[in-house]
Amino acid sequence: MSQTDKPLVNRVANSGLITIKPEDYYPEEAFANFDLKNFLFKGLILREKEFRAAVAEHDWNQYEGKVLCVYSSADAIIPVWAYMLVAVHAEPFAKMVFQGTEDEYIKHHMLDAIAQISPGDYTDQRIVIKGCSDKPVPPAIYLELSRKLQPVVKSIMYGEPCSTVPIYKKKKEAVN
Repeated sequence: MSQTDKPLVNRVANSGLITIKPEDYYPEEAFANFDLKNFLFKGLILREKEFRAAVAEHDWNQYEGKVLCVYSSADAIIPVWAYMLVAVHAEPFAKMVFQGTEDEYIKHHMLDAIAQISPGDYTDQRIVIKGCSDKPVPPAIYLELSRKLQPVVKSIMYGEPCSTVPIYKKKKEAVN
């Protein structure tokens, strides 16, 4: 049998590597943003009476079924009760009300999802944490996956199964 007659073998598929795709933990919900800056007097001060009136008149229906991220992009002191007031008004409409930016929510959601992983499912496995994604994956997600799985796995690699960067390899135990 000549070299050209040999069947192609997918060595990556036969390697026993388990690929974890961080983007699988990305939230699926639609987002909406509520920037308190838009409710500040001259972009600097929150006036209670005006704020309460504006929040009461606001169209909350637009947040139906969405994750509402409530934050302030202004360099201003926002009293805690302002966030509370927004939450009370948004709760009947939004799927979830989150204090922070959309990026902060994505990180929070993904870390919560990773917390649900059972490390025992990966005992003595060779893991590749996929690097390329169509979605922006925060670095904290890669850190947390590595931290959580390192105590139980044989190895952790980063990248694609055909081209990985070694991150961790379990040391062989000494035989007495």
